[in-house]
Amino acid sequence: MNPKEEQDQGEASEEDVTELVCQEDDLRDGQMKVVSVAEQKVLLVRTEGQYSAVGSLCSHYNAPLVKGALVGNRVRCPFHGACFNIKTGDIEEYPGLDSLPCHRVNVVDGKVFVSIKKKTLKQTRRVKEMCSVLPNIAHTVLLIGGGPAALVCAETLRQNCYRGRIVMVTKDTLPPFDKPKLSKAMNVDRNGIVLRSPEFFQQYGIEVRTEKEAASVNTQDKAVTMKDGGVQRYDRLLISTGCRAKPLSCPGSDLTGVKLLQSYEDAKDIDASCLGRKAVVVGTSFIGMEVASYLVTKACSVSIVGTSKYPYERSLGPEIGKMTMRMLEEQNVKFYMNDGVAEIRGENGSVREVLLKSGKILEADVLIAGIGVIPNSDFLAGSEVEVDSKKAVVVDKFMRTNVGDVFSAGDVTSFPLTIRGDQRVSVGHWQMSQAQGRVAALNMLNIPTKIESVPFFWTALLGKSIRYAGYGEGYTEVVFKGKVEDRKFLAFYIKDDTVVAAASLMFDPAVAQLAELMAAGRRVTKAQTQAEDLSWLQM
Repeated sequence: MNPKEEQDQGEASEEDVTELVCQEDDLRDGQMKVVSVAEQKVLLVRTEGQYSAVGSLCSHYNAPLVKGALVGNRVRCPFHGACFNIKTGDIEEYPGLDSLPCHRVNVVDGKVFVSIKKKTLKQTRRVKEMCSVLPNIAHTVLLIGGGPAALVCAETLRQNCYRGRIVMVTKDTLPPFDKPKLSKAMNVDRNGIVLRSPEFFQQYGIEVRTEKEAASVNTQDKAVTMKDGGVQRYDRLLISTGCRAKPLSCPGSDLTGVKLLQSYEDAKDIDASCLGRKAVVVGTSFIGMEVASYLVTKACSVSIVGTSKYPYERSLGPEIGKMTMRMLEEQNVKFYMNDGVAEIRGENGSVREVLLKSGKILEADVLIAGIGVIPNSDFLAGSEVEVDSKKAVVVDKFMRTNVGDVFSAGDVTSFPLTIRGDQRVSVGHWQMSQAQGRVAALNMLNIPTKIESVPFFWTALLGKSIRYAGYGEGYTEVVFKGKVEDRKFLAFYIKDDTVVAAASLMFDPAVAQLAELMAAGRRVTKAQTQAEDLSWLQM
């Protein structure tokens, strides 16, 4: 036996559980499979002749990574696009917070053994090692906003040995929570959406102040004044205040029963208010359609009002929009398209009917508006921080604003998008907010890092999930694989003969694979998408 032909990652000890999982030639380079070690599922991967073993489930929503896209030394989740290094288990792209457990692999005499430490045998995810605050360090990073960008920023600072104060202020009643769930499961318990426990924040010295809202910023004095009159000084500042739902401006929009979905309390209120009642949803993009999908089993009737011919017409195109419309119509949802709300009429101060611009009248007890968002940047008025015409905070690829020591991340920003030649965009994706929070933290620590992430998004309707990667604004045509009417398809969005985005339903891991191609800077042409053979998706 030649020792050079073996793979040895160290001797297993009595603290380990070790099992033979396969023969060395069972996998070829670029292949992976799930194996069991003491009933724990492990993802076994072979790359460049070497085996690696990590947790088998994505740390975001427990998707099976074996169904994802393996490129080099990282695997991308097929569901929502998170990426993990298969050598270390570290999370490298979002969504999600935690890394994967990483296990020892030994190859002896053509047999592959995986060892798991007994104390971590049941562990399916791993928190990266972090430091905590030192009381004698006065340096302070202030995070305005309690969303995904702020949380990842705080954790990245601690993962990189920042030991000063971290203060996070949020107007929400909850500490950072999983906001995308609100429109998909509106009756979710608060404990089911909070991303980190109070003990976590205490352990790592992250001060979280809920129900606090910034009123103004003085960048000369490096101080933020809160609406309650309190003042917090900073050495580095992150503006990560996100966006708020755009309200209706028609007569009657102030009646009881007119709702916006912004907070945990809003979701619970909408859920309770619609039970057995007549619900009207205004807006046929992602939030509106998800809310309507959720309400089909709650409200006695659901009607949707949209300004276009089909839902998602601008973002996903008419073919997919027509399919989603049919899905909801099968659940007795009524659509009123190419229309809008002229007036909301009430009785005793509460909603009773909705007058559409077409003249149609809809009976209603509750109206939920999902007609767009507005960046939460009003508190920057009078400061030196630059915002654009849509009130988004302008940043560079390092998440720096035009003011020294002031950074911004998340939905509130306008930033240069790599895959579109640094075109300045605003992307309201959970994954992108987390990625920007990480980049902001590293640059706060003078570790030069650019935002290079590929946008990745998903939406859920009636138990079906549409995946989306890229940035499709301005696309001129769509190339389909599969059949949209069969609800199993892959759509490529084309601009200037180049794929700029893709969407899929029941076609995993195609969108994850395309995201990896885009992340590597590969150009995908229209001709490639028209070919019968899509093996080019596998790098």
